[in-house]
Amino acid sequence: MKALVTQLLRFAAVGGVGLVVDVAVFNALRVTILSPENLYEGPVLAKVISTSIAIVVNWLGNRYWTFGPHRRPQAVREGLEFALVSIGGMLIGLACLWVSHYVLGYTSLLADNISSNVIGLALGTAFRFWLYRTWVFRPPTATPDVVPTMAAPVPLSTTEPHPTAATPTAPVPPGPIPTVPAID
Repeated sequence: MKALVTQLLRFAAVGGVGLVVDVAVFNALRVTILSPENLYEGPVLAKVISTSIAIVVNWLGNRYWTFGPHRRPQAVREGLEFALVSIGGMLIGLACLWVSHYVLGYTSLLADNISSNVIGLALGTAFRFWLYRTWVFRPPTATPDVVPTMAAPVPLSTTEPHPTAATPTAPVPPGPIPTVPAID
């Protein structure tokens, strides 16, 4: 339990740094070159750019600090899995922003920040933590050191039990073993 709490705290710290990067870049772009007055899709593009930069920051922090003991030697595969999960989280935040801005008509800077950086971030964070922990940075599964062997055969007769066989609870009646006719 302590390991999970430590992991959650580290994940939150790395996410905090990513959040600062995301919010700062988003707002800088949203009020300048990607404002809705300059470009209709500006807020969504600003969010894609800011989140993409934050994904790189978060991957480095999570790979080397939060989930460091569980990182795999295949950094490219791990990075692709991380990016895939992060893009899923980004799509959650983008959906919140899109619904708020374009469907509900809340177009102010404050509304865009609440929908993408509060609601979208909370939903996306839960999604990402679960998949980072269970898929991207999952602890390796233990492999048995001993190869299983065949067990000693159990005798068909109850008159003389095999020395390693368990004592039967009900005696087997003597007689021939029934056979099943072959189907041609």
